[in-house]
Amino acid sequence: MRETDQMENRQYDVVVWGASGFTGQLVVEYLLRQYPPGGELRWAIGGRNKEKLQELLQKWCPNDAQPDLVIADSHDLDSMNCLARSAKVVLTTVGPYARYGSELVKACVENGTDYCDLCGEVQWMQKMIDRYQAAAAQSGARIVMSCGFDSIPSDIGVWSLQQHALSRHGAFCEQMTLLVRKLKGGPSGGTIASMLNAIKEALRDKNVARILQDPYALNPQQKRSGPDGRDQSNARYNDDAQVWTAPFIMAGVNTRVVRRTNALLDNAYGNTFRYQEATIVGPGIGGRIRAMLMSIGLRLFLIASAIPFTRRMIIEKRLPKPGEGPTRQQQEDGYFDLLLIGQLRDEQRLRMRIKGDRDPGYGSTSKMLAESAVCLALDNLDIDGGIWTPASAMGGAILRRLVDNAGLSFDLE
Repeated sequence: MRETDQMENRQYDVVVWGASGFTGQLVVEYLLRQYPPGGELRWAIGGRNKEKLQELLQKWCPNDAQPDLVIADSHDLDSMNCLARSAKVVLTTVGPYARYGSELVKACVENGTDYCDLCGEVQWMQKMIDRYQAAAAQSGARIVMSCGFDSIPSDIGVWSLQQHALSRHGAFCEQMTLLVRKLKGGPSGGTIASMLNAIKEALRDKNVARILQDPYALNPQQKRSGPDGRDQSNARYNDDAQVWTAPFIMAGVNTRVVRRTNALLDNAYGNTFRYQEATIVGPGIGGRIRAMLMSIGLRLFLIASAIPFTRRMIIEKRLPKPGEGPTRQQQEDGYFDLLLIGQLRDEQRLRMRIKGDRDPGYGSTSKMLAESAVCLALDNLDIDGGIWTPASAMGGAILRRLVDNAGLSFDLE
């Protein structure tokens, strides 16, 4: 169990690890606006390069109070232990996490330090769950992965709609579908790098390929089965929304996080709860054709990513790399608009609109991650140590923070 007195004596509430990276800088800029140094939140920024961090601080706040610097190395366990011991919470943007994240998780678990990230790498997340769940429960470390667009809108949206279902109807929805209405924003270089890394791992190791295809890959080891099958891979008509849909590329992460939440909440949503995600394309024959073309395009992208030549010469050259992303204007002009449809046992439907006011991959994600760290650091959460999901760990506390501070909304329709 967590030693409360020991946690109160930590030097910082939050350390932003990877502060000089593209997403890390956005997190720091948000914290400077929302939680300026010297206020209620004691926070610092961390990275390998002291000079680069100092330059960024001079750019961000040359004449104002500045956060402290914490210098460490992702592949040096002693250095990671020092980082973990300095903070209540370590917020990390340093991915792909399968390459740069394992030592930090180990250090946080061993030192009873809370942790949050942006991970969408299912194969690595399962490894961390299987390796550290028991140790985190023992040390009191609360490890919360996928605290960005992957997978807070999905996970907190489902949790929120289930609370409405229980309040209005006295029962949870038996199944839910999240449909992407609109997305506007630049592609995320970090997400692309993580996806390509997962594909490379799957090609080298058939077990990784099996994990990526398993709908319940992130559930606790004894609960990796259920009624859901593989993610949607082709054009499909949705009767509730009366539109044609295509696969949603983030579904492979989001659906598994939502299912893990249900498992961690002792199957509160039900043993037969089902959850899927897709992208709305449109009605009629035109919608069907576009949905088919989108499905084929996604399949071709995955095939090209799996072939070394096309991956190097086309995918990696033309798409953003880690540290690259949309311009400031593109971030501010971006948004997301999602529709969540829940079905109760009596076939009644509940609908929720989930919106974000910045591009999903960076502008909105950075705010979600920052508020997740603040929630872990400052809010009174009724959970012990372990590897959690956003909804199972933070529930209503993070929902309030997202709505009040981070430009998200979760509204019944």
